[in-house]
Amino acid sequence: MTGRTARAARYALRVLALAAALGLWQLLTSRRIDLWLRFSQFPTVTDVAHALAGRLSGADYWTDLSASLTRILTGFLLAAVLGVATGVIVARSRLAEDLLGPLLEVVRPIPAIALVPVAILLFPSNEQGIVFITCTAAFFPVLVSTRHAVGALTPVWEEAVRTMGGGRWRVLASVVLPGALPGIFGGLSVGIGVSWICVISAEMISGQYGVGYRTWQDYTVVDYPGVFVGMVTVGVLGWLTSTAVELLGRRLTHWLPRASRAPVVRPRPQRPATPPLTPATVREEPEEARDEHLV
Repeated sequence: MTGRTARAARYALRVLALAAALGLWQLLTSRRIDLWLRFSQFPTVTDVAHALAGRLSGADYWTDLSASLTRILTGFLLAAVLGVATGVIVARSRLAEDLLGPLLEVVRPIPAIALVPVAILLFPSNEQGIVFITCTAAFFPVLVSTRHAVGALTPVWEEAVRTMGGGRWRVLASVVLPGALPGIFGGLSVGIGVSWICVISAEMISGQYGVGYRTWQDYTVVDYPGVFVGMVTVGVLGWLTSTAVELLGRRLTHWLPRASRAPVVRPRPQRPATPPLTPATVREEPEEARDEHLV
């Protein structure tokens, strides 16, 4: 099987898995099956599709979509810059670790959505508060991943650069950042997902526009197909942004070896062939040895 055929088979398998999930959803909700879970309360796939088609033809859907994307991109970019910079500084400087480490570890366990009252009191507008919550949500995954990635670098690389006359900035640009890129993008991939969770929650509480705000409004008027339209929208947007971050990470770390998922068939070790016995290879035992065998 060639590489192109294998990729096509994998994509087909993913499409089939998604189609099977949608089919199961349609079956359980259309038949109104109530076992332990009450699927009779759920809208069917066709109901959600009709609601989505109606939303796509209106202007409110696209206004909410642009508002949520603007908040996500602004907060995530701020978190990426601040998280990478803080992670590198804390990992490279003992003074920064002593000064910032305790404060960061105390604030890190606090859920970002719990900072909504702080954002309302601190910022003059709801828009700035939502961006602050989104930035805070993505900041700590990026910070922790960067700090661990920088701390795991082998000191041999830095010593090699310093031996050739490189200074602090040269070490940072040639060793620290390139070597920590895989870990940094791992934190960015986690951070973008957490950002979507928190921005939707913040929009439900204090937003005026956005996917989260519209989803909560649909829930208050008992428009369950509209609620599922918001959920599907958030899922698709989260998947697209996370995929974009991963693709960017692969592009910037193309020099890394990629492990193949294809099974590796290892050849069996072959034993060396035993040469045939010939009169030249057979040595006569000495008479003393033959006599010992006879005893």
